[in-house]
Amino acid sequence: MSILEKIADIEAEMARTQRNKATMGHLGILKARLAKLRRELITPKGGGGGTGEGFDVAKTGDARIGFVGFPSVGKSTLLSNLAG
Repeated sequence: MSILEKIADIEAEMARTQRNKATMGHLGILKARLAKLRRELITPKGGGGGTGEGFDVAKTGDARIGFVGFPSVGKSTLLSNLAG
């Protein structure tokens, strides 16, 4: 089933569904699916890439790093485990 057929099916279901408090959730889900399909129609999914060449980073000299995070999340524990 193509994207256009799926869009047509969803639009048909939205047209035949009555609008009331009980069906608003279902209509919201249909609207979300419709928006997702239209977005895929405009910008199709790209390939995974990976066909290009990679790159290497030369490991020379010293480096400085910093641990940034909220209090009591384990920054010191991570550093002590990495340092051995």
